[in-house]
Amino acid sequence: MDTLSYKTISANKATVQKEWVLVDAEGQTLGRLASKIAILLRGKHKTNFTPHVDCGDNVIVVNSEKINLSGNKWNEKTYIRHTGYPGGQRSLTATEMFSKDPARLVEKSVKGMLPKNKLGAALFRNLNVVVGTAHSYEAQKPKTINLNEVN
Repeated sequence: MDTLSYKTISANKATVQKEWVLVDAEGQTLGRLASKIAILLRGKHKTNFTPHVDCGDNVIVVNSEKINLSGNKWNEKTYIRHTGYPGGQRSLTATEMFSKDPARLVEKSVKGMLPKNKLGAALFRNLNVVVGTAHSYEAQKPKTINLNEVN
């Protein structure tokens, strides 16, 4: 029996095929959108997925100002940060954060679904969230993906 035919092929930085993907967030629910984007960034949809390698795609998200939140999350969901000083805990509701920068809602929800290590930081750099439909990544020729068809 030829044992070489059973070797598991592990992807590395040199053998990974990265693509540019365009995602339209219009009418999408925030959490479901973020989980599908995290899968694309991580590369779990590819056959050569390797857990310790950045084998995901570069994702461009357009129309981030047209996302939906279910229930009363616009007023009840809070985003907490800390300034680093005593008593420096600050919080914003989803509505307040949306009014400041709609793209940040999508970025924070996707970042929370990525690994909390150096790989997760590298994967997050592959995410580009844009308000509106115009983006500056036309030179990369991104492939448009319908997230409703992605598992």
